[in-house]
Amino acid sequence: MTQGETVGTTWADAVRESIGASLAATDAELARRYPGDPGTRQPVHTVYVPADAFAADTVSSWGRQALAALDEHAPDAEALARVLGLSDDLAQPVHDRVRAKLEREPVEDLRIDFEDGYGPRPDAEEDAAAVAAARIVSAAVAGGTSGPEVRGGSTPPYIGIRMKCMEAAVRDRGIRTLDIFLSTLMDTGGLPDGLVLTLPKVTFPAQVSAMVRLCEEFEKARGLESGRIGFEIQIETTQSILGPDGTATVPRLIDAAEGRATGLHYGTFDYSASCGVSAAYQSMDHPVADYAKAVMQVAAAGTGVRLSDGSTNVLPVGPTAQVHDAWRLHYGLVRRSLARAYYQGWDMHPGHLPTRYAAVYAFYREGLDAAAARLAAYVAKAGGDVMDEPATAKALSGYLLRGLDCGAVDLEEVTARTALGRTELDALAGR
Repeated sequence: MTQGETVGTTWADAVRESIGASLAATDAELARRYPGDPGTRQPVHTVYVPADAFAADTVSSWGRQALAALDEHAPDAEALARVLGLSDDLAQPVHDRVRAKLEREPVEDLRIDFEDGYGPRPDAEEDAAAVAAARIVSAAVAGGTSGPEVRGGSTPPYIGIRMKCMEAAVRDRGIRTLDIFLSTLMDTGGLPDGLVLTLPKVTFPAQVSAMVRLCEEFEKARGLESGRIGFEIQIETTQSILGPDGTATVPRLIDAAEGRATGLHYGTFDYSASCGVSAAYQSMDHPVADYAKAVMQVAAAGTGVRLSDGSTNVLPVGPTAQVHDAWRLHYGLVRRSLARAYYQGWDMHPGHLPTRYAAVYAFYREGLDAAAARLAAYVAKAGGDVMDEPATAKALSGYLLRGLDCGAVDLEEVTARTALGRTELDALAGR
């Protein structure tokens, strides 16, 4: 057709307007339920430390222990490459970055555990532990060593507690501990930006609704803005995946959180045990785990609720050969999770930190050139051997941003390959 030529149509404007009006409620529901990624940094792991073992130097102690393990069992790039099967071009940058990470920011997310890792204690003892934990966190925040944008320091960017669950036997104790922890934070400086709370062993949506009620009442009592307090939901029971009527229940848990759910964390051992898996076979890569995590992934897609895989209980301790075996197992499990779009997991021992970061850094560095080239071609409309769509460009930029956030790659490396800065990458990723 020529420029200025009239285009023929059939429907009147009133038809289009009526369609828009009829879908207005649907548009609002889509925006409410599926707001997309929150656009903030997601930690690559969560470290769980029993409340009675948590101290002001916990993070730095974990860093020192992890560095000592690396120096003893893989002191140079060649040694680490032999253990993990890293390619020659990856070995040196991965080893260097792992060392730097352990020195600068060994833990990205720390959960002070008042649940399984802490167990039942006298009320006075748990009260005191909750107060002590909050005071340590507040002191770190006051010293400028905590928060999502902070690198280094005695407290990681994200920190909080895992309370006891909403089951009748421990409900009151869990609520009291949460109250003491939050109240002490408020009385000693306020809630930190990187605060994260974890609700374990969720079975029914009503338990999530109860957590929402607690958050609402605390916000009202303390004059906080509505929605200030969010929480993670741990998926550790079969009922949290499949309901008695055969329907998937994870979406109901997310809905019950009323926008406060920040993550879904898979609990490897509790969930496996609930399925009857014997102890020797309880693992992150067991078929029951894959099924549960696939349901979690579909339920959380587009909601802004992030995913975390579980942990391994095989600790890298003992003779070098035994440590290497544990490292290879952990490295393989982390790489497997990353390939399945589970970008976070649990680490239970300082010796897991070297292979957590080695796996994460290898994952992002080995794909840097290809992802950057595809994204640059998409932006330039230059084509290439792969024809990418906007959704893929979003995934490519998200991949690069995750690599930047954890320290696997530098902005200069990404910009040199894509001609894109952080702002452009954020925009392409929908952040």
